[in-house]
Amino acid sequence: MSKTFGLLFYLKKSKASASGKLPIYLRITIDGKRTEISTKRTIEIKKWSVEANKAIGRTEDIRELNAYLDSLVSKVYQCQRDLIQDNKEVTTETLKNKFLGIEEKQVTLINLFKDHNKQVERLIGNGYSAGTLERYKTVCKHLQEFMKHTYNVSDYRLNKINHKFITDFEFYLKSERECAHNSTIKYIKNFKKIVRIAIANDWIVKDPFLNYKVQLKEVKREFLSEEEMQTMLEKDLHTHRLELVRDIFIFCCYTGLAYSDVKKLSKDSLVIGIDGEKWIKTNRTKTGTRSSIPLLPPAIKDFKEIRELSIIRFQRSFASSIE
Repeated sequence: MSKTFGLLFYLKKSKASASGKLPIYLRITIDGKRTEISTKRTIEIKKWSVEANKAIGRTEDIRELNAYLDSLVSKVYQCQRDLIQDNKEVTTETLKNKFLGIEEKQVTLINLFKDHNKQVERLIGNGYSAGTLERYKTVCKHLQEFMKHTYNVSDYRLNKINHKFITDFEFYLKSERECAHNSTIKYIKNFKKIVRIAIANDWIVKDPFLNYKVQLKEVKREFLSEEEMQTMLEKDLHTHRLELVRDIFIFCCYTGLAYSDVKKLSKDSLVIGIDGEKWIKTNRTKTGTRSSIPLLPPAIKDFKEIRELSIIRFQRSFASSIE
């Protein structure tokens, strides 16, 4: 949207000095709104031309003053161009601040990322898990190391993030960090959330992810056979800790629950279904959805011996309930 723009030097008569000289001010007008800046120069009123908007005379001090005033005009126009280039709105306030060197506090990538992580940390257990926070912290750390390695900087202005920044980050993760393709994409997905926050707050004007298209590669996951699971169950392990890990893993296999779901099981999670059999009813940690899972005989049989699961809460409640 085009704006009306005007510059005018004028003498402020209300601030005349004892010697009769008047201070010269520069008035900036944008769309009818005005602001003024002191030039830090004074002049006698008889040596000033309102029509020419400059000092009159041929003396050296007059030529020097007019040259100085011209340099101020050039500086104002340069500030205007800088604001436009930085995708910032040109107003009397932003232009004056730019001219005087009063820069607004820049929101940078790492500062924004750390602020985001602090909020996530306070919301653990209320929509976020400790694992989610750890992933965000890892991505933030990778970004810091990437910027130091690639651009030799410790932080980055948000409005400078572009498509090349993203592809450079992807290349760094795969080459320097030796991340697999899917791990790289997941890291970038976490980074994308921070970019979306910046866009929502108008700190980024154009979405740098607009033309960035990648997909996760399909991974063929092997499954355990019944014989392999039985072999694990019968394996004589030399520490109780390994036995505990093995038992929880097998229980996850029989129920389809993730470790984070098993960790929060309690006596109340076990119910008798309409079929008269034992079922696990729980809210899944990742999705928050309610799940009803039949407790299969092998799971009951194998876990009747579990009594000391100190790292999860069904030590005395859930394990004893399946007897």
